[in-house]
Amino acid sequence: MSAVSRERYSYQITPIGDQSISIEFGAVIDVEINRLVCALARRIESAALAGVVDVLPSFSAVGVHYLAAEVPTGPGERVHAAITRRLRGLVEALESESQAATRTVEIPVCYGGEHGPDLEEAAQACSLSAQRLVDLHTRAPLRVFMIGFTPGHPYIGLLDEQLDLPRRASPRTVVPAGSVAIANRQSVIYPLATPGGWHLIGRTPLRLFDAQREQPCLLQPGDEIRFRAVSGAEFDAWPQAAVRIEESAS
Repeated sequence: MSAVSRERYSYQITPIGDQSISIEFGAVIDVEINRLVCALARRIESAALAGVVDVLPSFSAVGVHYLAAEVPTGPGERVHAAITRRLRGLVEALESESQAATRTVEIPVCYGGEHGPDLEEAAQACSLSAQRLVDLHTRAPLRVFMIGFTPGHPYIGLLDEQLDLPRRASPRTVVPAGSVAIANRQSVIYPLATPGGWHLIGRTPLRLFDAQREQPCLLQPGDEIRFRAVSGAEFDAWPQAAVRIEESAS
């Protein structure tokens, strides 16, 4: 397993409320920074710090929520200083951290037509054919940077530079669950029927969020995604349990 190092990146620990802290490694979307973020989130969870109730990795930061009354403090030490001291120690220890095994999840997608009403328009905006856009979207493995917006909603990237589109000028009030969309060199999958302003290029039959499953969210930050084009008939017949996941050492 390869090592994760923070040597090239500075960080800042900032309060974002009376019982939450953000550990930030910048404001850019970068695969290496996100690996560092995911490694730190794992390390904080493993440390089981007294008072910490939630750890949330994002693109380039880790949010830590805690119960102030349960955080141990030294003589004359404030709660924020105490939790910051412990978190800083975990950040500094990242230079010897190893990456976790990588999960590769295959996502079947029916592109275009009723499942991807924006495919042709998005392709034209990128000066591509619809088939070329699909080829680029399925060509290389992509990274789940974070889960957010709604439960199980992944932000995936980075897409090929040719697929760099802004969001739609007019968002939709309802986007069907399973819709696969692109914008800002990223792809998202809508787990639930919600409003959305990204370009809908296809739809997956997989259920990304199910509160009845042991692990409700199908995808996790740090997962590798491989989109695979399927036909409309395959989409209609796809069994929900048929999720292809592979694990490999980093």
